[in-house]
Amino acid sequence: MIRWGISANNHNAALAVFDDDVLKFAGESERFSKIKNDSDLNSQLIDYAKQWGEPSEIYWFENPYKKSLRQLMAGQGLVSNNVKKYLQKHNISGRIKTTDHHRSHAAAGYYTSGYQEACVLVIDAIGEFQSLTMWQGHGDRLELLYGLDYHHSVGLWYSAMTQRCGLKPVEEEYILMGMAALGDPNRLTRDMLDDFIRMPIDDYNNPLQFKENLHRGCQWWRPDLTSQQDLYDIAAATQQIYEMLLERILQFALTKTSSKNLVVMGGCALNCAANHLIYKYFQNVWIMPAPGDNGSAIGAVLAHTKKHIRWPGVYLGYDMGYHSSNEQIVDYLIKNKVCGLARGRAEFGPRALGNRSLLADPRDPKIKESVNDIKQREQFRPFAPAILEEYAEQYFIMPTQSTPYMQFTAVCRNPDQFPGIVHVDGTSRVQTVNKTDNPQFRELLELWHERTGCPMLLNTSLNIKGQPMLNDIQDAEQWSTTYGLPVFN
Repeated sequence: MIRWGISANNHNAALAVFDDDVLKFAGESERFSKIKNDSDLNSQLIDYAKQWGEPSEIYWFENPYKKSLRQLMAGQGLVSNNVKKYLQKHNISGRIKTTDHHRSHAAAGYYTSGYQEACVLVIDAIGEFQSLTMWQGHGDRLELLYGLDYHHSVGLWYSAMTQRCGLKPVEEEYILMGMAALGDPNRLTRDMLDDFIRMPIDDYNNPLQFKENLHRGCQWWRPDLTSQQDLYDIAAATQQIYEMLLERILQFALTKTSSKNLVVMGGCALNCAANHLIYKYFQNVWIMPAPGDNGSAIGAVLAHTKKHIRWPGVYLGYDMGYHSSNEQIVDYLIKNKVCGLARGRAEFGPRALGNRSLLADPRDPKIKESVNDIKQREQFRPFAPAILEEYAEQYFIMPTQSTPYMQFTAVCRNPDQFPGIVHVDGTSRVQTVNKTDNPQFRELLELWHERTGCPMLLNTSLNIKGQPMLNDIQDAEQWSTTYGLPVFN
């Protein structure tokens, strides 16, 4: 039986294809439409998914009736959220099943984790009503332990502060995270806590509360703060408070479960600068590589099947095949320092992990400036290293041995040697590359190491700021023509 899971009409639309209980495909609309964070499905994505057959059942990632009720209560008017009508517009037919937003998140994480028991933590802006949930996984059962309702939302607050920093909310939170390292985290933290957050220290039935409903942002806050350094300081305070709140949530989770395994889902799970804190409280951690609403295309199906699946890895998208040899790529990198790489199946989620990547020599002191220029990004923006897994601990103080999906930052032991991949705070968002996840990329790194003595490459997404990552051959050819940089495939 062919099942489709769909997440759309929200932030970043996505579609997942299951053949019985096997995950065959997962891809975001933006890769096919070329519109960053496209919330709508499109015919190119749908047609590509149909190569596995027409769906018998459609699984929608949230409850449209509950969502309409919350929107009405929030003053957004009466919105029908008619899923059947929306799918008919895209010529998608089949029996439709829905589930709650946070259950989709939790199911996507738990049933792909490999854990037979775990605490599951979902932190995002808002589902239908909930913004923070905790679950207990036992075998194939997923039981809700706790829920915090809108408007008390860590995700909404972080997005509001993103807007206050002059960035695009629900899209550029990762830029705020990078800005934080340039600010003074202590200058505004007290004011921000006093103005926004109520934290009952001893009341573990209410781990956190917010004083303001920030669904429409907080442009009104501290209009006196206008300089670039002011904005950096707002970002630094925001990140510091987020880490305080995350630790409080983790401590609260320990009062609800005795599990040593933690699954983290929701958009806040992408805060890689804070995620290392999780290991202070839990022994084993799984963050599905697409923990946001795009990953709920997978979770919508798993919330109904209630079965663990074998996680097939992150390379679930459009397949470009393999045409260039690793020898060609390494030869070019040694001579020219930077190139594009687009081959095989696209990564599902926000991280380029070797199949839609811009690669560069991390040792070059000018490479960060060059790559930011190519990507048309702010010069303070950091880049990640992809490193042979067995060398990671030698070069970084790792929170855990394996970080294949760039979900944690680590302090670089020798930052002066690798200026291309170290942020101003001395950290790097590390991708460890083992021998099984992506054999072709692993072979490329091994050859680079053999030729240069360096076990890592700078690895960033193959895109221009504000545009989605490259998807297909046409994208690669257009990139090469437009920017004068070869894209090996």
